[in-house]
Amino acid sequence: MKVVAVVVTFNRCELLKRSIQCLRQNKPVTSIVVVNNGSTDGTGEWLDSQKDLIVIHQENVGGSGGFYTGISYAYQLGADWIWCMDDDVFPRSKCLETLLNHADTEDIGMLAPRRLVDEQIFCHDFQDYNLKNPFASMYKHRLVNERVNVPIFVAGTAFEGPLIRRSVVEKIGLPNKELFIFCDDTDYCLRTIMAGYKILYVPDALMDKYNFFSNDSWAERSIKKKWKRYYQIRNSTYLNHHYGKNWGVRYLRGFNGVIGYIFTALFTAPFSKAWSWADIPRLWRAYMDGLEEKLGKM
Repeated sequence: MKVVAVVVTFNRCELLKRSIQCLRQNKPVTSIVVVNNGSTDGTGEWLDSQKDLIVIHQENVGGSGGFYTGISYAYQLGADWIWCMDDDVFPRSKCLETLLNHADTEDIGMLAPRRLVDEQIFCHDFQDYNLKNPFASMYKHRLVNERVNVPIFVAGTAFEGPLIRRSVVEKIGLPNKELFIFCDDTDYCLRTIMAGYKILYVPDALMDKYNFFSNDSWAERSIKKKWKRYYQIRNSTYLNHHYGKNWGVRYLRGFNGVIGYIFTALFTAPFSKAWSWADIPRLWRAYMDGLEEKLGKM
């Protein structure tokens, strides 16, 4: 069995070093492919000094563009399974082995580990998609508040440790590189489910995730995340518009989401650095851009 790990990195050299060290301790990783999205912090130089890594340097095309490149390369290497992650997650030594214990069933297209932040379960995984009710979330039956102690089927997971079967890539292709960040993993999981595969969440396969916001206030966290809001709104609008089963989901769910952000910006701008009134046109443009099907052309 050939397992190729794919790590996407951008300007987080020290975290990347830790992630790579954890991967080196996992068996049976055949190769480690690192996609460097134009880092300027010395990451490229460090990577070039590592003789056991396959390194791809490219411009910063976001996480989605990084996984597009990395998964494509791993597939060309002949990988049976492709293990994808960002540079801020750290698989424990038995993580891969535990995932592969469930790899024999052919209709399982992905195996998802459990992520921990400061020893607490960190979970965005969910069990179904809502493509019909525009007044409810797309993500149904989230595992975040559930005590899951045995493997369970899910419909979506993050690109933070999923193990992807080669035949999934053969059947559905690569991640949508046009998304840049946000929702590229949701889109890929949905396409996997639509192709007839299952995704198994394995709670005994553990990865640690770095906590970037442990000491931040709400306002500080909002400021750090603000530049990402455009992609969050645009890409979630795209998913609803592209996959929605009725007019309400295709247009109204994304509208409801952007209006919430606009009102937040409108009423908090005078009192907080997290938002300004100048952000409002950008938020609206994100919604309108998400309605354009050009994002679907991979």
